[in-house]
Amino acid sequence: MCGIIGYVGYEDAVPIILDGLKKLEYRGYDSAGIAVMDDQGFSVVKQKGRLTALEELVRKSPIAGYMGIGHTRWATHGEPSDINSHPHLGSKNKIAIVHNGIIENFKQIKERLEQKGTVFVSQTDSEVIAQLAEHYYNGDIIDTVIRVTNALEGSYALGIMCIDEPGKLIAVKKDNPLIVGISDKGNFIASDVPAVLAHTNKVYYMNDKEIAVLTKDGVSFFNTDNEPIEKTPETITWSIDSAEKGGYEHFMLKEIMEQPRVLKDTINSALRSGENKNLLDSLDITRFNRIVITACGSAYNAGMVAKYVFERLCRISVDVELASEFRYKDPIIDENTLVILVSQSGETADTIAAMREAKSRGAYTLSIVNVIGSTIAKESDATLYTLAGPEIAVATTKAFSAQLVLLYILAVRFAHKLKRITDDQQEELLSEIAALPDKSYELFEHVDFIQKYASNCVGYKSIFFIGRNIDYAISMEGSLKLKEISYIHSEAYAGGELKHGTISLIEEGTLVVAISCSEKLYGKIYSNVEQVISRGARVLFIGNCIQAIPDDRLSIIEIPKVNELFSPSLSVIVLQLFSYYVAANKGLDIDKPRNLAKSVTVE
Repeated sequence: MCGIIGYVGYEDAVPIILDGLKKLEYRGYDSAGIAVMDDQGFSVVKQKGRLTALEELVRKSPIAGYMGIGHTRWATHGEPSDINSHPHLGSKNKIAIVHNGIIENFKQIKERLEQKGTVFVSQTDSEVIAQLAEHYYNGDIIDTVIRVTNALEGSYALGIMCIDEPGKLIAVKKDNPLIVGISDKGNFIASDVPAVLAHTNKVYYMNDKEIAVLTKDGVSFFNTDNEPIEKTPETITWSIDSAEKGGYEHFMLKEIMEQPRVLKDTINSALRSGENKNLLDSLDITRFNRIVITACGSAYNAGMVAKYVFERLCRISVDVELASEFRYKDPIIDENTLVILVSQSGETADTIAAMREAKSRGAYTLSIVNVIGSTIAKESDATLYTLAGPEIAVATTKAFSAQLVLLYILAVRFAHKLKRITDDQQEELLSEIAALPDKSYELFEHVDFIQKYASNCVGYKSIFFIGRNIDYAISMEGSLKLKEISYIHSEAYAGGELKHGTISLIEEGTLVVAISCSEKLYGKIYSNVEQVISRGARVLFIGNCIQAIPDDRLSIIEIPKVNELFSPSLSVIVLQLFSYYVAANKGLDIDKPRNLAKSVTVE
C-alpha cells in the first residue's frame, strides 16, 4: 500500500523521482522520502506528511545524483514520522532500501541482529531489510539480495542501492507489484505504470522472486539461483493524459465522467472482438455446478450485484465471499466450482490469497482485473480485462462500472450456454447492456441538482441507504462510496429489514437514500420510504419507476429505463456523484481520503 520508484540514468534523479512520487501518492501519503547516490555516498531527505512537505524540504536543501530511490508511505508498522519514513539505511550506511509490503518475521530478524550489535532507529518492519542486507553483504549485491529474500517472510517490493556498487539499482518482489521501465535516458522501477509514463511506455512486469539489475544502459533479470532470465517488455497503450486530471478539480470527478466511454470500450471488448470475447466464446460453463465470487471492498459489492444477475439468468447457486475471510473458513469448493475473482489492481493481497486457496482445492479460477501483467491476471486460469485505463482516485468509480458490465455479460453468455435463455433472449439482453453507455450520458443532466442537493447534506452525522433485491446490492456501493470520501457514517439495508431494528435509528432530520428500479417491488420500497418520512426523515429517491410526487421531504432523481438486472450501472453513477459532491462541499481531499490507499497489497 506504499509507492516506490527508482531511477538510474543520464539525468538528475531527484526531479524524476519526485514527479514519479506525485503519480504514486494515491498509494500512500503518511510520509515520503528520497535517497540518491553520488560520489560522496547517500543523500537522504524524508518527511512526515504529504509529498508537498518533502518537495519543500528538497527545495531548501537540494540533493542531486544520477541514481536514486523514492517512497510514499502508508503506515503499517510504526506511526507516520520522519524517522519511520523511507528510504531506510543500514547502520553502516552501505545499503539503502525502499519497501512496499509487510515483513511478517521482522521481530525475529530484528532480535537476532540486535544480539549481534546492530542498532535500529525506526519502528518499522522495513528497516530490518536494510540492516539484514548489510549483515549479509559480502561484496556481491545480487548474492546479498538472494540471501535476504530467502530470509524474509511476508510480502515485499524492494528498490535497493549499495554504496560499494555504484550505478547499479536492484529490484525484487514477492506478492506486491513492481514494474521496470526502460528508456534511452535511463531505466526505472515503480509500483505502477503512471509513475514512469512521462518517460517511457516500455515496461517489464516482474514476477515473484525475480531480481532486476538496472544500470543506466540496460536491465538484466535473474532468478534466486542467480541464473539469467529472458523477459520481453510490454508496450503501454494508454497515454499520459489518461493519468492526468484533464482540467477537473479531482481525479474522482474525471473518472466518474469517463464512465460512458469506459463502459463502451469494455462492452465492445466482450461482444465485438478481442481477448475478452474470445474467452467468453470458449469458456465452458456446463462443467460447473456452483459459482463463488470473491473480492474486497467495491469489487465485493460488484459481486453482490452479480449474484442477483447470475442466479436469475443461469439458475445456478452463487455465493459471494469476502476475500479476506475466504481462506479462513475452510471453503466448500472443488473441481466443479467456478471461482470468480474481482480486483481493480489485480494485486489485492486478500484476493490473491483467496485465488491460491481456490486453486489448491481444484477450483477453476476466472479473474476480472484492470491491470495486464498483475499477479491475479497471471495466476488465475482465465482473465477478463476491464478497459478502464488508469484509475487514480482511491475511491473506485469507472473500474467498478467496468467490472459490473463484464459480470453482466458473463452471466448472459453463461445462461445461454446452459440453455436457460434462448438465442433471442440473449440478443435482447446483450442489446440492453450495449445501450448502457448512451444511457449513462443522460445521467450527467442531473449534476447541477445533485450538487445543490449535496450542499445541504454536509452536516449529517449518519446517512442510510435502502433498496430491495438488486437495488439493495447497489445501495451497498453507494454507502461505501459516501463513507470513503465524506467521512459520514452510512449503512445500507435491505428495505424489508427496516422494521427489524434499523428503523429505531430514524429520527427527525435523518437522510435516507432509497433506490427503486424494479417495478414489481416499487410498492414495497415506497412503503419503506413512507415509513421513514413519517418518522422525520428526508429521502433522496433514485430510480426509473418512481410514481411519487416530490415535496419538502422527498426529492427524486429519475434515471433512464433499463432492464432491472442492469440498472445498477445507472443508479451507481448517481450515487457516485452524490458522494463526490457531499465530500467536495465539505472541502475534503477526495482523491486521497484519510487512512485509505488505492491498492491494498497487505492483509
